[in-house]
Amino acid sequence: MSEGTMLDDSRLAGLEDLAERLSPGALVTDRDVIASYAFDKALFCPAGQALALVRARSVDDVVAVMVVAAEHRIPVVTQGARTGLSGAANAIDGCLLLNVTAMDEIVAIDPVNQTCRVQPGVINQDLKTALAEHGLSYPPDPGSVAISTIGGNVATNAGGMCCVKYGVTKDYVRAMTVVLADGTVTQLGRATAKGVAGLDLAALLVGSEGTLGTIVEVTLALKPALPPPITAVGIFPDTTSAGRTVTEYMGSGAAPSLLELIDGPSVAMINAYGDFGLPDDVGALLLVQSNATGGGAVEELEAFQGVAEANGGTEVFVSDDPADSELLVAARRAVAPAMEKYANERGGGELVDDVCIPRSALGEFFEKLRVIAAEFGVEIATAGHAGDGNMHPSVIFDAGDEAQVVQAQEAFAEIMQLGLDLGGTITGEHGVGFLKREWLGHELDDGARLMHTRIKDALDPLGILNPGKMLG
Repeated sequence: MSEGTMLDDSRLAGLEDLAERLSPGALVTDRDVIASYAFDKALFCPAGQALALVRARSVDDVVAVMVVAAEHRIPVVTQGARTGLSGAANAIDGCLLLNVTAMDEIVAIDPVNQTCRVQPGVINQDLKTALAEHGLSYPPDPGSVAISTIGGNVATNAGGMCCVKYGVTKDYVRAMTVVLADGTVTQLGRATAKGVAGLDLAALLVGSEGTLGTIVEVTLALKPALPPPITAVGIFPDTTSAGRTVTEYMGSGAAPSLLELIDGPSVAMINAYGDFGLPDDVGALLLVQSNATGGGAVEELEAFQGVAEANGGTEVFVSDDPADSELLVAARRAVAPAMEKYANERGGGELVDDVCIPRSALGEFFEKLRVIAAEFGVEIATAGHAGDGNMHPSVIFDAGDEAQVVQAQEAFAEIMQLGLDLGGTITGEHGVGFLKREWLGHELDDGARLMHTRIKDALDPLGILNPGKMLG
């Protein structure tokens, strides 16, 4: 009997064992259902044939998966809502897909200590809605806020539009309950605002993409309800002048609650997608909000207007109407579906990059981005969180044209290299997953690579947790 056959026999035996340990209905073996869970939203990331799908409903279900997986050497790919853009949640051959979206309870909200405890399947927007009733807020707001889960946000250290003032997911994770690769349940971090007893292992799990353990509960720090903002829109002839405006404005000490960039092609796509009232024929648009109190918001936007005009901005509109603010933020959130619609009409190819660079390099970034688009003959549309330098250039192409696919992949790689050359990172918030795993080695030096490898080996000695993703 071959080693492969022995392995298959062991995994099938493990599946029988698992069925006896799980809650009723948690194990799914229907091939069509399993296949429907095999992908997240990334392109060019392969997905294998999973052995089975587990829809976990409890910590006990997760423990059962890990215990059986360890005993029978079965890979485990933990999933949330599968809204990711890096292939981290994609199936691999012979794995167990461990989906935790059914673990969606908001366990506790503590207004006194301004914390909450949630299970990983809680939708980000649902949490925000529940907290609002207590006069509290959870600021991280990824573009997928209405459909992505807190567990997935933690696993990728998700950011969003409020990051420029309020930070990213890791800034709010106080503690977590994790199931390790052998089924051990452990508590990491602490609920208190301070604590330095031991290594910060909770922080280690943030952004680990299911390669070190499965998060089954999270304690999050909260903020009081955020003040309503006022909004400004700046119009620019090109992205370079808009990028330089961001550099100068943020360098002045400004603290906007939101600072987003949308380039001309993206604005056109949004206007074709819905009626958001954005101007046509612009080179770039900056969307700025301030929720500073005591007249500070007006001062911040007046300062923005001055910097914008000094850098070639043609018009700046300011509004304190909440309806205008909501519509403009909705327009920014419409970039992803508008771009997807545009790409589908042109062959369906869309590679969304996620480089984060120093704000001081934004002008140079956009100048060189135009060179990359011209060199490879591809269309690149860009939007992003300009206030913290996290840009999302999207390469759009005909996925059915082999030559265009090659050009798009080469342009995508050049953008990542550009981000590194400018002192940035290959991913600001989407994660490494499968899509960028080869590039992680370009960003890390020898010492960092060794530390990554040793940590992975220590926590996952059998190599069963999301193998082939991120850490390769």
